[in-house]
Amino acid sequence: MSEQKVYRAIGLMSGTSVDGVDAALIETDGMSFVKPLESLSMPYDERVREKIRKCFGMRDLNDPDSAEATRHVTHRHANAVVELMAKVNLEAEAIDVVGFHGQTLLHVPEERITWQIGDGGALARQLGIDVVNDFRRADVRAGGQGAPFLPLYHAARARAEGLLEKAGGPIAILNVGGVANVTWIGEKEEDLIAFDTGPGNALMDDYIYSKTGKTFDEDGAFASIGHVDQAIVDRWMALPYFVLPLPKSLDRNSWDVSAVGYLEPQDALATLAQFTAESIALAEKLLPEKTKLWLVTGGGRHNGHLMEKLSDALDGDVRNIDDYGWNGDAVEAEGFAYLAVRSLLGLPLSLPSTTGVPKPQTGGVLHKAG
Repeated sequence: MSEQKVYRAIGLMSGTSVDGVDAALIETDGMSFVKPLESLSMPYDERVREKIRKCFGMRDLNDPDSAEATRHVTHRHANAVVELMAKVNLEAEAIDVVGFHGQTLLHVPEERITWQIGDGGALARQLGIDVVNDFRRADVRAGGQGAPFLPLYHAARARAEGLLEKAGGPIAILNVGGVANVTWIGEKEEDLIAFDTGPGNALMDDYIYSKTGKTFDEDGAFASIGHVDQAIVDRWMALPYFVLPLPKSLDRNSWDVSAVGYLEPQDALATLAQFTAESIALAEKLLPEKTKLWLVTGGGRHNGHLMEKLSDALDGDVRNIDDYGWNGDAVEAEGFAYLAVRSLLGLPLSLPSTTGVPKPQTGGVLHKAG
């Protein structure tokens, strides 16, 4: 147990796949001690998804559509906290802080812009719990990429659990959400690198939604029977992003699925899955040492076809993170609970090696309950 104060924190995450809210309860000192306790996921209903999707890429902070989406996002996150507390039989007084990531609408770090909707003040008042939100903005304003934002949590937990020793060398936490990102953890404490590798599930999800109304290709069933149009993949792989130096990050709308519009649905999905796998494999070449173990988290780990592609494309052992006792559906929410505590303590949330920020950067905005 840590000799520092241990906080009880709830983290909230709604990713770029727009599937819903993940909530997780942890205990942590904001440094080396992390103990996940419980979690849950609450899917958005289709009406809310549509209201959020309508706002993707929006730049007008005063647009009435974004204001309406903000209210819905905040309300759904409040419901998730209440349900999680009921699940573990805790009252608001037992929770020190809520880490509220919000829903990303726009991420353009080269213009020093990142926008996550969600009203932290309203959430704090409604719950009667202090809330930290707006995690990424300070990093982006200081010249960082503002993403990926969970490497410090990944590293703290991986080192506490001795995962590098179990793997026999460096490991990578590969989050395949809407965008895919990697946290590479080496043997020395300072060996921490992170960046967005390219698309994750967003292109596949957007495509199948446009064709069938389904929110994802379950287990990669359509993609697994399709044929890859390698010319499209090669054209995408030649885009400038893939030769940019590290660290680097993406917006979920950096690519457009219309390029596969003329293909049969199964072929389009096979092509999109191939692009995701190849972009991750290219990212492996940017790492300083051979990665012994790849732990895949996020929704992409449920896509059996994509997992097979990753196993073929990557040199190290590729495993579902759940195999190592982590809950891959809760990792991001856990991470923002951890970062909320670090924000309270004035500790860095990002590093030069994880976002390119000039120096270790704290951040987050605190909203008091009363």
